[in-house]
Amino acid sequence: MASEVKIKAFRATQDRAACERFLEGHRRVLESHGVHKVTSSREDWMDNPASFVILVESPDESKVYGGARLQCYDGRHPLPIQDATEEFDTRIHQIVRELSVRGTAELCGLWNSREVAGMGIGAFFATMCGVVIAEQIGITSIFALCSPYSVRFAQKVGCRILTDLGNNGTFYYPKLDLLATIVLLEDSESLEHADPEVREAIFRLRKEPQQKYMEKSPLRDLRFEIQYDLQLTGVSHGEFHLDGER
Repeated sequence: MASEVKIKAFRATQDRAACERFLEGHRRVLESHGVHKVTSSREDWMDNPASFVILVESPDESKVYGGARLQCYDGRHPLPIQDATEEFDTRIHQIVRELSVRGTAELCGLWNSREVAGMGIGAFFATMCGVVIAEQIGITSIFALCSPYSVRFAQKVGCRILTDLGNNGTFYYPKLDLLATIVLLEDSESLEHADPEVREAIFRLRKEPQQKYMEKSPLRDLRFEIQYDLQLTGVSHGEFHLDGER
């Protein structure tokens, strides 16, 4: 198990090689669970300026351990959650449009390798970093599709279950024996409903996005050092604030 990891964030169009490492790792994890087709694992996001990657790897970048993507809604490309849920509940489109006025996104493609299983790398730390970088872009709300295992970590950053969609907020995806829960973080700026310790950690990283910090796993009595590199380049705060009519 890794004792030190690096988490870096970047716009997808700025580092193709890192995107491909992320994609290959994600595919391997999905296939190990018998999943061969999922909206968030397609390749088109690598050429989309609205896609931001959170990559977890070894400090020397020789091993990829996991990560996630923050997919911003640009009014032209649907979020993965829209593609995934529209077949059974088209109301998702209206909700996304309404939130797009102040900038909305989806945290998707969360995964981690078996080598870091139990550390909370994909489910928790990548989620937390997604909320950290949202502030730099001007994103004020974040959707996510969670497994039963990862719902609790989304709630730690302040997400609520969208119970008015699907079957009380749940549906089967990406296959019939896998349950997904739709969650939404409505106040990614102030984080009023986040766990106090998690809120403090996010604000610490927003203030200093490049730092080393000894973290504790939310799952086990385990500590490890994370080298954070969460300062985005070439972004404009509010560039994904839309007029709500698209």
